[in-house]
Amino acid sequence: MSNNSSRPANRFDLPEWAGAFGDLGTLIPFVAAYIAILNINPNGLLVAFGVALIAIGCIYRTPFPVQPMKAIGASAVSQASIAAGLTASVVVGASLMTGVIWLLLAVTGLAKRISTYMPQSALLGVVMGLGFSFMGEGIKLMLESPYIAVALLILTLLLLNRPKVPAMLILLVIGVGVALYQKPELLNELQTVKTEFEIPSIAWQSLTLNDLWLGLILLALPQLPLTFGNAFLSITEENNRLFPNRPVKEKTVALSTGIMNIFSSFIGGIPMCHGAGGMAGHIQFGARTGGSSIILGSTLLLAGIFLPSSIATIFKLFPSSVLGVILFLAGLQLAMGSRDNGTEKADRFIVLATAGIAVWNVGFAVLFGIIAHNFAKRGWFKV
Repeated sequence: MSNNSSRPANRFDLPEWAGAFGDLGTLIPFVAAYIAILNINPNGLLVAFGVALIAIGCIYRTPFPVQPMKAIGASAVSQASIAAGLTASVVVGASLMTGVIWLLLAVTGLAKRISTYMPQSALLGVVMGLGFSFMGEGIKLMLESPYIAVALLILTLLLLNRPKVPAMLILLVIGVGVALYQKPELLNELQTVKTEFEIPSIAWQSLTLNDLWLGLILLALPQLPLTFGNAFLSITEENNRLFPNRPVKEKTVALSTGIMNIFSSFIGGIPMCHGAGGMAGHIQFGARTGGSSIILGSTLLLAGIFLPSSIATIFKLFPSSVLGVILFLAGLQLAMGSRDNGTEKADRFIVLATAGIAVWNVGFAVLFGIIAHNFAKRGWFKV
């Protein structure tokens, strides 16, 4: 990694402000589910995200994202998982164990060594598949109000062609209007929003060995392949392709993943990662520096400290139609970035096949890509 002083300075202009909120399509649904279903304390959760984003923006100086871990989130908030014994403490335990795993991967050099086995064609396929997956999830959200969503999508695409227009900020303002129109009772709920001051408490003192064990077995380990493909290999590739003057190293990304999860668990937060789709979302709406991460982080930090009991109500101001548009465009940006520079037919096959598998499961996509690349290299199959 180049010296931090030689890196371009962070900006805090209008495009950075607009791009800062380009990852809300992933952030809000997962955070809202954690709070509503598992009763995770919004105070520690949002403060953890805020501190992590501010630190990441200052260190990397690119629109480097911090997202909820998706596989863990999906398992943790499902009714079946709750019946199996998952609680808020188990989620905190999963965050701690995730942090320990990634610190070990970074310190031992395993993360870097494993990454060398990932061929470029397979990595491009994973990125493309993740883009398709984001687009699919965006469409699902848009279908809840299809006519409104299509109108917002067309409007946003038109605005994105005007660099000086903050498309995201306009989209969010319209979204608030749509939410109030669809649910007039929100006006009464907003009157209950109150400011308060709350500092996160230490969560480790209430953790048990059972919380750590369940968090490791049920949540942290199943998430590992997805994190390795999406939040380690893909984000490193995407950052270094888009910002060659601000490259990141595999060891650094593994370290930051470990440190931010340990800190998150310390104050009662959830498992977090650096998802490639998050960077695509920030960039799609104008972000080009770490200023966007700092802006989003500061917003979440202030909300966590001063509005913890009102977060669920505030999130209702962002309807599914708006979140779907954001997620769809982030996926489109990600898929467009997965250009296949290979000229061999086998490389194109690996890219497309890996992309298709990544829509279903990123971990299996990584494994398939590595195997297919080595088979093709040895001439064991032809397409």
